[in-house]
Amino acid sequence: MRVLVTGGAGFIGFSLARRLLARGDEVVSIDSLNDYYPVSLKLDRVAALREAGGNRFAFHQVDFSDMAALIKALDGVTIDRVVHLGAQAGVRYSLENPQAYVSSNLAGHVNLLELARHRGVEHMVYASSSSVYGGNTKLPFAVEDRTDHPVSLYAATKRADELMSETYAHLFALPLTGLRFFTVYGPWGRPDMMLWMFTQRILAGEPIPVFNHGDMQRDFTYIDDIVSGVVAALDSPPANDGQEKAGGSIKPHALYNIGNNSSEPLMKVVELLEQACGRKAAIEYLPMQAGDVQKTYADISAISRDLGYAPTTSIDVGVPNFVEWYRGYHKL
Repeated sequence: MRVLVTGGAGFIGFSLARRLLARGDEVVSIDSLNDYYPVSLKLDRVAALREAGGNRFAFHQVDFSDMAALIKALDGVTIDRVVHLGAQAGVRYSLENPQAYVSSNLAGHVNLLELARHRGVEHMVYASSSSVYGGNTKLPFAVEDRTDHPVSLYAATKRADELMSETYAHLFALPLTGLRFFTVYGPWGRPDMMLWMFTQRILAGEPIPVFNHGDMQRDFTYIDDIVSGVVAALDSPPANDGQEKAGGSIKPHALYNIGNNSSEPLMKVVELLEQACGRKAAIEYLPMQAGDVQKTYADISAISRDLGYAPTTSIDVGVPNFVEWYRGYHKL
Protein backbone atom coordinates (compact mmCIF):
# COMPACT_ATOMS: atom_id res chain seq x y z
CA MET A 1 0.00 0.00 0.00
CA ARG A 2 1.25 3.48 -0.85
CA VAL A 3 0.33 6.09 1.74
CA LEU A 4 0.56 9.86 1.38
CA VAL A 5 1.56 11.42 4.70
CA THR A 6 1.25 15.20 4.98
CA GLY A 7 3.34 16.92 7.62
CA GLY A 8 5.74 14.05 7.03
CA ALA A 9 8.70 15.91 8.53
CA GLY A 10 6.68 16.71 11.64
CA PHE A 11 6.58 14.86 14.95
CA ILE A 12 3.59 12.57 14.39
CA GLY A 13 4.02 12.38 10.60
CA PHE A 14 7.61 11.19 10.94
CA SER A 15 6.72 8.66 13.62
CA LEU A 16 3.83 7.30 11.54
CA ALA A 17 5.92 7.09 8.36
CA ARG A 18 8.59 5.14 10.21
CA ARG A 19 5.98 2.62 11.42
CA LEU A 20 4.44 2.26 7.95
CA LEU A 21 7.85 1.69 6.38
CA ALA A 22 8.70 -0.88 9.05
CA ARG A 23 5.65 -2.95 8.10
CA GLY A 24 6.46 -2.80 4.38
CA ASP A 25 4.29 0.02 3.07
CA GLU A 26 5.46 2.69 0.65
CA VAL A 27 5.32 6.27 1.95
CA VAL A 28 5.07 9.50 0.01
CA SER A 29 5.82 12.29 2.48
CA ILE A 30 5.13 15.99 1.93
CA ASP A 31 6.01 18.92 4.16
CA SER A 32 6.55 22.64 3.61
CA LEU A 33 9.51 22.64 6.02
CA ASN A 34 8.42 26.00 7.40
CA ASP A 35 10.40 27.67 10.17
CA TYR A 36 7.76 27.53 12.94
CA TYR A 37 10.49 25.59 14.75
CA PRO A 38 14.06 24.72 13.62
CA VAL A 39 14.08 23.18 10.17
CA SER A 40 17.18 21.18 11.12
CA LEU A 41 15.05 18.88 13.29
CA LYS A 42 12.63 18.30 10.40
CA LEU A 43 15.51 17.52 8.05
CA ASP A 44 16.97 15.06 10.56
CA ARG A 45 13.62 13.27 10.65
CA VAL A 46 13.49 13.09 6.84
CA ALA A 47 17.05 11.75 6.75
CA ALA A 48 16.10 9.01 9.22
CA LEU A 49 13.12 8.05 7.02
CA ARG A 50 15.27 7.93 3.88
CA GLU A 51 17.62 5.56 5.67
CA ALA A 52 14.77 3.39 6.96
CA GLY A 53 12.72 3.28 3.77
CA GLY A 54 15.17 3.35 0.89
CA ASN A 55 13.28 3.36 -2.40
CA ARG A 56 9.95 2.82 -0.58
CA PHE A 57 10.16 6.39 0.77
CA ALA A 58 9.81 9.62 -1.21
CA PHE A 59 9.83 13.15 0.15
CA HIS A 60 8.51 16.32 -1.52
CA GLN A 61 8.88 19.80 -0.08
CA VAL A 62 5.56 21.43 -0.89
CA ASP A 63 3.02 23.69 0.82
CA PHE A 64 -0.27 21.82 0.56
CA SER A 65 -2.23 25.05 1.00
CA ASP A 66 -1.06 25.82 -2.57
CA MET A 67 -3.25 23.55 -4.68
CA ALA A 68 -1.29 24.05 -7.89
CA ALA A 69 1.97 23.17 -6.16
CA LEU A 70 0.38 20.14 -4.50
CA ILE A 71 -0.93 18.80 -7.81
CA LYS A 72 2.41 19.36 -9.50
CA ALA A 73 4.38 17.62 -6.74
CA LEU A 74 2.16 14.54 -6.87
CA ASP A 75 1.71 14.37 -10.64
CA GLY A 76 1.94 10.77 -11.74
CA VAL A 77 2.21 9.46 -8.16
CA THR A 78 -0.28 6.70 -7.33
CA ILE A 79 -1.78 7.03 -3.84
CA ASP A 80 -3.90 4.38 -2.12
CA ARG A 81 -4.61 6.11 1.18
CA VAL A 82 -3.87 9.45 2.86
CA VAL A 83 -2.98 10.44 6.39
CA HIS A 84 -3.31 14.21 6.60
CA LEU A 85 -1.33 15.32 9.64
CA GLY A 86 0.12 18.56 8.31
CA ALA A 87 -1.23 21.72 9.92
CA GLN A 88 -0.19 24.91 11.61
CA ALA A 89 0.05 23.67 15.17
CA GLY A 90 -0.10 25.41 18.52
CA VAL A 91 -2.90 27.07 20.46
CA ARG A 92 -0.84 30.04 21.63
CA TYR A 93 0.73 30.85 18.26
CA SER A 94 -2.77 31.23 16.78
CA LEU A 95 -3.08 34.42 18.83
CA GLU A 96 -0.02 35.84 17.06
CA ASN A 97 -0.39 34.64 13.47
CA PRO A 98 -4.01 33.73 12.66
CA GLN A 99 -3.45 33.86 8.89
CA ALA A 100 -1.11 30.87 9.10
CA TYR A 101 -3.99 28.81 10.50
CA VAL A 102 -6.45 29.97 7.85
CA SER A 103 -4.02 29.04 5.09
CA SER A 104 -2.80 25.69 6.38
CA ASN A 105 -5.67 24.36 8.46
CA LEU A 106 -8.62 25.55 6.37
CA ALA A 107 -7.49 25.99 2.76
CA GLY A 108 -4.97 23.17 3.14
CA HIS A 109 -7.57 20.75 4.49
CA VAL A 110 -9.94 21.48 1.59
CA ASN A 111 -7.06 20.86 -0.82
CA LEU A 112 -6.43 17.43 0.68
CA LEU A 113 -10.13 16.59 0.56
CA GLU A 114 -10.18 17.58 -3.12
CA LEU A 115 -7.06 15.54 -3.82
CA ALA A 116 -8.55 12.49 -2.11
CA ARG A 117 -11.84 12.94 -3.93
CA HIS A 118 -10.38 13.29 -7.40
CA ARG A 119 -7.77 10.58 -6.90
CA GLY A 120 -10.42 8.19 -5.62
CA VAL A 121 -8.36 7.26 -2.55
CA GLU A 122 -9.64 4.40 -0.40
CA HIS A 123 -9.52 6.32 2.87
CA MET A 124 -8.23 9.59 4.32
CA VAL A 125 -7.37 9.84 8.00
CA TYR A 126 -6.89 13.39 9.27
CA ALA A 127 -5.71 15.08 12.43
CA SER A 128 -8.17 16.91 14.60
CA SER A 129 -7.49 17.93 18.20
CA SER A 130 -8.76 17.70 21.75
CA SER A 131 -8.91 21.50 21.53
CA VAL A 132 -12.29 21.21 19.80
CA TYR A 133 -13.87 20.51 23.20
CA GLY A 134 -13.09 24.08 24.27
CA GLY A 135 -13.97 24.83 27.86
CA ASN A 136 -16.17 21.76 28.36
CA THR A 137 -16.30 20.88 32.05
CA LYS A 138 -17.72 17.36 31.63
CA LEU A 139 -14.88 14.87 31.92
CA PRO A 140 -13.78 12.73 30.21
CA PHE A 141 -14.42 14.31 26.80
CA ALA A 142 -16.50 12.01 24.58
CA VAL A 143 -16.90 12.24 20.81
CA GLU A 144 -20.64 12.78 21.33
CA ASP A 145 -20.05 15.97 23.38
CA ARG A 146 -20.82 19.41 21.94
CA THR A 147 -17.88 21.11 20.23
CA ASP A 148 -19.35 24.46 19.20
CA HIS A 149 -17.62 26.67 21.78
CA PRO A 150 -13.90 26.72 20.85
CA VAL A 151 -11.64 28.94 22.95
CA SER A 152 -8.87 29.40 20.35
CA LEU A 153 -8.65 29.94 16.61
CA TYR A 154 -6.60 26.75 16.34
CA ALA A 155 -9.48 24.80 17.89
CA ALA A 156 -11.99 26.51 15.59
CA THR A 157 -9.99 25.50 12.49
CA LYS A 158 -9.82 21.89 13.63
CA ARG A 159 -13.57 21.76 14.23
CA ALA A 160 -14.08 23.34 10.80
CA ASP A 161 -11.96 20.53 9.30
CA GLU A 162 -14.32 18.00 10.85
CA LEU A 163 -17.36 19.76 9.42
CA MET A 164 -15.86 20.07 5.94
CA SER A 165 -14.95 16.38 6.06
CA GLU A 166 -18.54 15.49 6.93
CA THR A 167 -19.63 17.40 3.83
CA TYR A 168 -17.25 15.44 1.57
CA ALA A 169 -18.37 12.15 3.09
CA HIS A 170 -21.97 13.18 2.40
CA LEU A 171 -21.52 14.53 -1.13
CA PHE A 172 -18.90 12.14 -2.49
CA ALA A 173 -19.04 9.08 -0.17
CA LEU A 174 -15.35 9.70 0.59
CA PRO A 175 -14.28 7.49 3.53
CA LEU A 176 -12.83 9.75 6.22
CA THR A 177 -11.67 9.35 9.79
CA GLY A 178 -10.85 12.30 12.06
CA LEU A 179 -8.64 11.74 15.12
CA ARG A 180 -8.82 14.12 18.07
CA PHE A 181 -5.29 13.92 19.47
CA PHE A 182 -4.68 14.50 23.18
CA THR A 183 -1.30 16.03 24.21
CA VAL A 184 1.10 13.86 22.21
CA TYR A 185 4.66 13.58 23.52
CA GLY A 186 7.74 11.43 23.16
CA PRO A 187 11.05 11.09 21.26
CA TRP A 188 11.44 13.35 18.21
CA GLY A 189 8.80 15.72 19.64
CA ARG A 190 8.36 19.42 18.86
CA PRO A 191 10.45 22.17 20.50
CA ASP A 192 7.34 24.30 21.08
CA MET A 193 5.72 21.62 23.24
CA MET A 194 5.78 21.66 27.01
CA LEU A 195 7.90 18.55 27.57
CA TRP A 196 10.69 19.76 25.28
CA MET A 197 10.70 23.30 26.69
CA PHE A 198 10.67 22.13 30.30
CA THR A 199 13.46 19.59 29.71
CA GLN A 200 15.57 22.18 27.92
CA ARG A 201 15.15 24.73 30.71
CA ILE A 202 15.65 22.32 33.60
CA LEU A 203 18.91 21.01 32.10
CA ALA A 204 20.05 24.61 31.50
CA GLY A 205 19.14 25.68 35.05
CA GLU A 206 16.52 28.11 33.78
CA PRO A 207 13.04 28.62 35.30
CA ILE A 208 10.05 26.85 33.72
CA PRO A 209 6.76 28.75 33.18
CA VAL A 210 3.86 26.91 34.82
CA PHE A 211 0.45 28.34 33.95
CA ASN A 212 -2.68 28.52 36.09
CA HIS A 213 -0.28 28.31 39.06
CA GLY A 214 0.20 24.61 38.35
CA ASP A 215 -3.48 23.64 38.51
CA MET A 216 -3.52 21.95 35.09
CA GLN A 217 -4.24 18.39 33.95
CA ARG A 218 -3.57 16.79 30.60
CA ASP A 219 -4.21 13.43 28.98
CA PHE A 220 -0.56 12.89 27.98
CA THR A 221 -0.35 10.33 25.17
CA TYR A 222 2.91 8.67 24.17
CA ILE A 223 3.83 8.83 20.50
CA ASP A 224 4.03 5.04 20.01
CA ASP A 225 0.46 4.66 21.29
CA ILE A 226 -0.71 7.49 19.03
CA VAL A 227 0.87 5.86 15.97
CA SER A 228 -0.75 2.53 16.81
CA GLY A 229 -4.12 4.28 16.83
CA VAL A 230 -3.47 6.08 13.55
CA VAL A 231 -2.45 2.84 11.83
CA ALA A 232 -5.52 1.05 13.19
CA ALA A 233 -7.71 3.85 11.82
CA LEU A 234 -5.93 3.85 8.46
CA ASP A 235 -6.54 0.13 8.07
CA SER A 236 -10.28 0.43 8.85
CA PRO A 237 -12.13 2.81 6.50
CA PRO A 238 -15.65 3.62 7.76
CA ALA A 239 -18.30 1.87 5.69
CA ASN A 240 -20.85 3.69 3.54
CA ASP A 241 -23.68 1.64 5.02
CA GLY A 242 -25.99 4.25 6.51
CA GLN A 243 -25.16 3.13 10.05
CA GLU A 244 -24.18 5.67 12.69
CA LYS A 245 -20.43 6.02 13.16
CA ALA A 246 -18.46 7.26 16.16
CA GLY A 247 -19.12 10.99 16.28
CA GLY A 248 -22.68 10.63 14.97
CA SER A 249 -22.32 10.60 11.18
CA ILE A 250 -24.37 8.17 9.09
CA LYS A 251 -21.99 8.78 6.19
CA PRO A 252 -18.55 7.10 5.83
CA HIS A 253 -17.02 9.50 8.35
CA ALA A 254 -15.89 8.56 11.86
CA LEU A 255 -14.50 10.73 14.66
CA TYR A 256 -12.40 9.32 17.48
CA ASN A 257 -10.60 10.56 20.55
CA ILE A 258 -7.06 9.21 20.66
CA GLY A 259 -5.55 9.66 24.10
CA ASN A 260 -4.16 7.78 27.06
CA ASN A 261 -7.48 7.70 28.96
CA SER A 262 -5.74 9.18 31.99
CA SER A 263 -5.70 12.85 32.98
CA GLU A 264 -2.45 13.59 34.81
CA PRO A 265 -1.60 16.62 36.98
CA LEU A 266 0.96 18.85 35.32
CA MET A 267 3.03 18.98 38.49
CA LYS A 268 3.39 15.16 38.44
CA VAL A 269 4.99 15.47 35.00
CA VAL A 270 7.31 18.18 36.36
CA GLU A 271 8.38 15.79 39.15
CA LEU A 272 9.09 13.04 36.61
CA LEU A 273 11.14 15.49 34.55
CA GLU A 274 13.13 16.50 37.61
CA GLN A 275 13.91 12.85 38.34
CA ALA A 276 14.89 12.09 34.74
CA CYS A 277 17.00 15.25 34.42
CA GLY A 278 18.63 14.74 37.82
CA ARG A 279 17.93 18.25 39.09
CA LYS A 280 15.16 20.34 40.61
CA ALA A 281 13.19 22.77 38.46
CA ALA A 282 12.99 26.46 39.22
CA ILE A 283 9.30 27.18 38.74
CA GLU A 284 7.72 30.47 37.67
CA TYR A 285 4.01 30.25 38.47
CA LEU A 286 1.83 32.22 36.06
CA PRO A 287 -1.92 32.80 35.49
CA MET A 288 -3.89 30.89 32.86
CA GLN A 289 -3.03 31.84 29.28
CA ALA A 290 -5.66 33.03 26.82
CA GLY A 291 -6.99 30.17 24.68
CA ASP A 292 -5.84 27.47 27.10
CA VAL A 293 -7.98 25.02 29.09
CA GLN A 294 -7.46 23.67 32.58
CA LYS A 295 -8.11 19.96 31.99
CA THR A 296 -8.21 17.46 29.14
CA TYR A 297 -9.24 13.84 29.49
CA ALA A 298 -10.08 11.48 26.62
CA ASP A 299 -12.94 9.02 26.62
CA ILE A 300 -11.45 6.42 24.25
CA SER A 301 -14.29 3.90 24.43
CA ALA A 302 -15.29 4.42 20.77
CA ILE A 303 -11.83 3.86 19.27
CA SER A 304 -11.21 0.96 21.64
CA ARG A 305 -14.51 -0.66 20.64
CA ASP A 306 -14.18 -0.12 16.90
CA LEU A 307 -10.44 -0.38 16.31
CA GLY A 308 -9.05 -2.20 19.34
CA TYR A 309 -7.00 0.81 20.43
CA ALA A 310 -5.35 0.23 23.83
CA PRO A 311 -2.58 2.62 24.94
CA THR A 312 0.13 0.95 27.01
CA THR A 313 2.65 3.68 27.94
CA SER A 314 2.23 5.58 31.21
CA ILE A 315 3.94 8.91 31.84
CA ASP A 316 6.21 7.13 34.35
CA VAL A 317 7.75 5.36 31.34
CA GLY A 318 7.17 7.91 28.59
CA VAL A 319 8.63 10.99 30.27
CA PRO A 320 12.01 9.36 31.07
CA ASN A 321 12.08 7.96 27.52
CA PHE A 322 11.72 11.46 26.13
CA VAL A 323 14.47 12.88 28.35
CA GLU A 324 16.81 10.04 27.35
CA TRP A 325 16.14 10.75 23.65
CA TYR A 326 16.56 14.51 24.19
CA ARG A 327 19.97 14.04 25.83
CA GLY A 328 21.08 11.72 23.04
CA TYR A 329 19.86 13.97 20.24
CA HIS A 330 21.63 17.00 21.71
CA LYS A 331 24.64 14.97 22.87
CA LEU A 332 24.21 16.09 26.49
